[in-house]
Amino acid sequence: MLWGGCGRPGYAAVCGGRTGHAEVVRITFDSEQCSYRELLGVFLAIHDPTIRDRQVNDIGTQYRSVIFYHTPEQEWEAVSLMAELEKAGCWAEPIVTELLPVPQFFEAEAYHQQYFRRNPTVGYCQFVVSPKLAKFRQRFSTRFKANR
Repeated sequence: MLWGGCGRPGYAAVCGGRTGHAEVVRITFDSEQCSYRELLGVFLAIHDPTIRDRQVNDIGTQYRSVIFYHTPEQEWEAVSLMAELEKAGCWAEPIVTELLPVPQFFEAEAYHQQYFRRNPTVGYCQFVVSPKLAKFRQRFSTRFKANR
């Protein structure tokens, strides 16, 4: 998914870092099965929320860490959890994850959909996605099931 303020751009324009869009995923969940706070905890644990405009080797504003909320309650949950994690000293640096109301989403091109599932042997998947899934499985195996 893409998010940004200048309409639906092409992927090349987003990669140029000048559209204001970010590469994100939209997650639909059943709050009786998993709370918003739990999802936030997974998100903050699986990536580094202290590095601005970068995730692993991907650099640019389109790779910034961002959380979107639907309600004031979700906003409060995110602010509260990030404050707790910072107070606990979970990272050496402060969290720089942006917190914004849910904007318009644009679905990414078809070749980006289910990318890991369709391309598990591609270098990016092996060196970036697989380690994140392994971290997820190790850290959250008693609570969640990671589908491949």
